[in-house]
Amino acid sequence: MSEKFDKGMEIRRKVLGDAHVDKSFANKTEFDADFQDFITETAWGSTWSREGILSHRDRSLLTLCLLAAGGNEAEFELHLRATVNTGATKEEVREMLMHTAVYAGIPVANHYIKIAKEIYDEMESE
Repeated sequence: MSEKFDKGMEIRRKVLGDAHVDKSFANKTEFDADFQDFITETAWGSTWSREGILSHRDRSLLTLCLLAAGGNEAEFELHLRATVNTGATKEEVREMLMHTAVYAGIPVANHYIKIAKEIYDEMESE
């Protein structure tokens, strides 16, 4: 694999956790193998790996905002759980969702606030 893949895998594991990454790679097939490699090299090895301006915390909050605005529930839940690894606090996520309401719409933010409450409740009981 490439240097970007290796760096991407390191960051992907750091942010999402070994269990998620291991499951993604264990479940990959011939159909999605190239896509998994693409995600690792591009999203994680080229974007999340950029240093010096945005921290992983910042990237985490931006990712959550974009996922909510785009209606990507499953990915939102995954990245919300990952905030324990990126350092984004519950208060920062709440504030990000307030900001999202202005630009993506109150119904969108309201929906994701409900999801966040459910996920935080689950995380606290684990």
